[in-house]
Amino acid sequence: MAALSKITHNCYEIGHTWNPSCVQSAVDITKGALEVSFKIYVPLYLIAAVLRRRKKEYYLKKLLPEILWSTSFLTANGGLYIVFFCLLRRGLLTIYMANLATETLFRMAVTRGIITPIEHGEVLLFCFTASLYMFFFRSKDGLKGFAFSALKFIIGKEEIPSQALMEEPSCTRSHERTVALKETEESRMSAQRPGSWRKTLLAYIRELLESLCKKGPRHRCCRHYQDNCISYSIKGFVRMFSIGYLIQCCLKVPSAFRQMFSKPSRLPSLFYNKENFQLGAFLGSFVSIYKGTSCLLRWLCNVDDELHALIAGFLAGTSMFFYKSTTISMYLFTKLVETMYFKGIEAGRFPYFPQADTFLYAISTAICFQAAVMEVQNLRPAYWKFLLRLTKGRFALMNRHVLDVFGTNASRDFKGFVPKLDPRFTTMLPPGADFHLG
Repeated sequence: MAALSKITHNCYEIGHTWNPSCVQSAVDITKGALEVSFKIYVPLYLIAAVLRRRKKEYYLKKLLPEILWSTSFLTANGGLYIVFFCLLRRGLLTIYMANLATETLFRMAVTRGIITPIEHGEVLLFCFTASLYMFFFRSKDGLKGFAFSALKFIIGKEEIPSQALMEEPSCTRSHERTVALKETEESRMSAQRPGSWRKTLLAYIRELLESLCKKGPRHRCCRHYQDNCISYSIKGFVRMFSIGYLIQCCLKVPSAFRQMFSKPSRLPSLFYNKENFQLGAFLGSFVSIYKGTSCLLRWLCNVDDELHALIAGFLAGTSMFFYKSTTISMYLFTKLVETMYFKGIEAGRFPYFPQADTFLYAISTAICFQAAVMEVQNLRPAYWKFLLRLTKGRFALMNRHVLDVFGTNASRDFKGFVPKLDPRFTTMLPPGADFHLG
């Protein structure tokens, strides 16, 4: 507590060191956050609308309000933080107490030697999470809404829970098989018709691949009628590898356009980047391992059981070795906990707290912003870069040397940075500070 008496600086000397005006500093942050928020949410909502096949009415009436709502939400995160930083500038005890609370977080606990991290912990967490997710996917009323649709898209409708298929009219399933057989017959006939050698060759290759897919083992409980178990798993890998590769390429398109004229030699890296193949291998191997394991368990147990998804999902989780990501593991784990909690509420086993998500978000934001000020080294690097982008780099301009008295090494990663302050608006001269007259 003695450290508190050493902090007599005002909010300009510690926080918004680029401008002595609290109002103007808040405007600067809000303006930058608004611009970045638009750049984030406009393409995000457009892509989501296209993928969900929204109708024209959505684009005309709902798209813009949803973008503005999310944009204002994220902008408020950045702008109001500096506002309340100024309003509470004499209440540094709040910062100190919040710092004590954040020590319970994992990264801070590791830094302080309280706990020891597990090697490949993010992969192990993803394995457990994937195991439960796939079990709920295969269970009756296990998953609903977007989670179910997403897994259906990734894994395929062949692994939809049995009762879902039972509810589907049998004539529909037989019709699908009839259509597939008809397409196969048409491809064979097209190969016999006189035409270009290219069409004949393509038809021959297609017929060869289809024959290879149909020949081979397929358990009676498997619902992939068009393929055997081996080709079923291989096709799953190829499909999701391609999707993962294309997603990563699309994410790099904006930066590629910026370098098109200045550094054209870097354009090939858009297609041959290592991360592109890593994400593709991650998604592809996840699907192929899950499908392959599910088929193997059907052969071994001679039954299609939803409990198989626990094993298949866990083994599929090892695919994260291709694309290690603590962000993905933690996000999916958090969503899993949320899903299980709401299931507990439906079953009457857990209480329901109104506005709990609002309070949880507020607490989480407070912890992250606390770490961004007091100990950046314990903040997730990707989130720190996001904060810098959101505030146009101003989050890095805080006078963290003054905060070192709290013992968190606040200025450790800022290479001796000392802000240039206007002495007309300061309360005292900090050691090594470089003042200038405005």
